[in-house]
Amino acid sequence: MVELLFEDIFTVTRIDPDGKKFDKVSRIEARSEQFDMYMLLDVNIDVYPVSVGEKFAVALAPTLNLDGTPDNGYFIQGGRKSLADKYEYVMYGKLYKISEEGSGANVKVEINASFGGLLMLLKGDPSNAGNFELDQRLFLLMRKV
Repeated sequence: MVELLFEDIFTVTRIDPDGKKFDKVSRIEARSEQFDMYMLLDVNIDVYPVSVGEKFAVALAPTLNLDGTPDNGYFIQGGRKSLADKYEYVMYGKLYKISEEGSGANVKVEINASFGGLLMLLKGDPSNAGNFELDQRLFLLMRKV
């Protein structure tokens, strides 16, 4: 079974908070329900349109293989089932920065990943970042709820 690095349901609070920069990409701001995490995520809205107030499930996983075997870097299209079958939008990328800000009880972790130039910032309680490692390859999977 695939062990997910992170999973929660997010609600879109704003789209393009700093203005629209690209035709087919929007930056969404969202807040999670269970872990109260903040996410800033670039989404190809031409492929996967999103609007303010929508809820979507997000999972971060190291592999799409249902048995949990590591990803070999190649996608073989065929009849084989994968974790992606349960989601509508999937991106593959690399975690390039993990940092902490604040001190004491107010400390927050920031996880930054790039999915082929589409960026993600996930910010919140450090206890939710225990499974992440710098330079880790990961899949971001989304589906509307």
